[in-house]
Amino acid sequence: MKKNAPWQDEPEAEEEDFKPLSPEEAQAWRRRNPSLSVWRIVLGQVAVGVLVAVLAWWISGQARVGWSAAYGALCVVVPAVVFARGVTRGGPAAGAGSAMTRLFGWELVKLVLCVAMMAAAPSLVKDLSWLALLAGMVVVMKTYWIALLVRSGVRKTEV
Repeated sequence: MKKNAPWQDEPEAEEEDFKPLSPEEAQAWRRRNPSLSVWRIVLGQVAVGVLVAVLAWWISGQARVGWSAAYGALCVVVPAVVFARGVTRGGPAAGAGSAMTRLFGWELVKLVLCVAMMAAAPSLVKDLSWLALLAGMVVVMKTYWIALLVRSGVRKTEV
């Protein structure tokens, strides 16, 4: 007698508990859990980038530190804009595979653009401060986490 592995029995148990939502239930769920626009996150990154650059300039008293922090923020914001445009352009994907391909393809473009911008930094920013550039990058990257934490509609799983 052949015995199934434990993970092979799980889908059957899950299928028994699965109940599709009615259109009204789905609409109510969407109202309770609104989607967050990727463009709002990018706009938040721009605002945080400007704030970081101004603070770096003010704290250090040196314009080069402010410009370095601003360029670090741009190394995150510009690729994020390209990514957001690429992912949202063209409407919904034909299927899950197509959506994943688009997502990973644009993520690769975003990473390559970020690295290229960092490589170009010494020639584009006069008297570059690498520490300020990295600080600007890290703070602006953390905006993703802030957006997830403070967005309206994030609730604990309902039981």
